[in-house]
Amino acid sequence: MTKKRTKNILRIVLFIGTIISLFLVPWPIVKAWIKPLPDTVQEQVNQAIDMGFDGIIVYVDEAGKPPAFYTAGYKNKEQKIPADPHALFKIASVGKLFNALAVTKLVRSGTLSLDKTLIEYLPELKGRIEHADKITLRMMVQHRSGIPNYTDALNYWSAPKETEDEKLALVLDLPANFEPNADYHYSNTNYLLLVKIMRKVLGYHPFEYIKQEILEPLNLNHTYGSIADVNMDEVMSGYYVGYDADLKTDNVGSMLATAEDLGKFIRALNEGSVFKDKKEQDIYTSIYEYGHTGLIPGYQTIAKYHKDLNIVVIQFTNTVNFEGYNWNLSEIEYNRILKILRKGKST
Repeated sequence: MTKKRTKNILRIVLFIGTIISLFLVPWPIVKAWIKPLPDTVQEQVNQAIDMGFDGIIVYVDEAGKPPAFYTAGYKNKEQKIPADPHALFKIASVGKLFNALAVTKLVRSGTLSLDKTLIEYLPELKGRIEHADKITLRMMVQHRSGIPNYTDALNYWSAPKETEDEKLALVLDLPANFEPNADYHYSNTNYLLLVKIMRKVLGYHPFEYIKQEILEPLNLNHTYGSIADVNMDEVMSGYYVGYDADLKTDNVGSMLATAEDLGKFIRALNEGSVFKDKKEQDIYTSIYEYGHTGLIPGYQTIAKYHKDLNIVVIQFTNTVNFEGYNWNLSEIEYNRILKILRKGKST
């Protein structure tokens, strides 16, 4: 084969490779990322609808200023009800912040110990969860237990389980993902078990404890433990791409809150006013984080405090597609809002 012919073949191969790679580029993400940044948060929130979200709520709490609310799209697209900044929203895994704080307070009071094992609190799980005699509460709070995640069960979200026992049954007798404390793996089972433990030591549902110790002192009157506790007309609808039904009535065990309530909680958590004393704050700092995201069918939440700006930003989007770039787009939307806020701070 001549050198000239070899070069021609290489050019053809490179050309074909380039064409194929173009089809693999996540163009929706690229388009959203490179789009010129608008001047205002509201303009950016409006762009979320072009990204494929049916509705969005953004709450911005900048220290020294009244909180700002931004919305676009629908609270309920079938009824053409505009997005309501004060609607209730399923916050999914963001609820772990409340549960981690509840564990912290129970540890501070001496009711729980981070160093006791799962088997000491729930002896009935002996032989059902691998290494239950070595897994401590601290490891469960930090997702270092190795216990499999029940939501990773095949096709879990096509028919979510409603009770704790049904969810737990999905992982009983399965091998551990790793030895206790040897690695990190995000597992909703950890927090399911922590809730069971808290209920056992308290003698009542942990959300009642969360209400007494966290919500009421902070005057958070629009945060709930279940959809069973709310007026469904106040809940923002949730949608899954390719599935026509409204998901707001599905009971998947999520807490609900308004953006404002969640924003107040995130600020109190980061500023420390939610803690009784320095020791309690130190316990929390040693085991968990100060911001979180949440994702379940129909509901995406980003709830974080940004120290450089002294700003809390909460973002709710009510359209989900696990197979696409939907979550990435919600993060891009959030980060672009932060860019606008930083730009405003610098001018």
